[in-house]
Amino acid sequence: MTLGVLKGCPTCGLVQALPEVPKHHVARCPRCVAVVHRPGAPRSNAPCAALALAALTLYPLGISLPVLRLERFGHVQEASIWAGTMGLFAKGQLLVGLVVLVCSIVIPVAKLLGMFLLVTRAPFFERRHRAWLHKAIEAMGRWGMVDVLLVAILVAALKLGDVMQVAPGPGAAAFAACVVLSILATALFRPHSIWEEGS
Repeated sequence: MTLGVLKGCPTCGLVQALPEVPKHHVARCPRCVAVVHRPGAPRSNAPCAALALAALTLYPLGISLPVLRLERFGHVQEASIWAGTMGLFAKGQLLVGLVVLVCSIVIPVAKLLGMFLLVTRAPFFERRHRAWLHKAIEAMGRWGMVDVLLVAILVAALKLGDVMQVAPGPGAAAFAACVVLSILATALFRPHSIWEEGS
């Protein structure tokens, strides 16, 4: 019996040399009995690509449509993410504007484009480049949407009883859909596909 590739257990992390596993059988970890390998055709990353593309398609609506609707003494004002960001820069609020720009526009778009590049297996990307891109996407995910906290603080500060009414706009739904699609695309991506033959 010849030994196959080395593979780590997804549960306990034990690295082991796997023999060739016949169809309709599974290889189990000798330490924790978790399934380490199940023969068959590898799962496709197509659903991940579809979700990333859907999020990229919705994203322009999410940042251009009004996200907040502010009403004060009968005066209604609507603000989108893009217009709000540019307004912050115009009023000299460079730090807050930069946080919103990076966390709401730059990072999400870079993350979705990177995910789409990974799953479409661009021919000019070597495996080591794809591995680096995957690590970068994971790092970016920790910093994306930090500005949502700023919006929550802003709404809490402005909503003073009946003096001011704050309501979500149509852009909030599109932006939330982008966030959900991005999370699902990241969750469905198989990092092992970076190193599989033919990838």
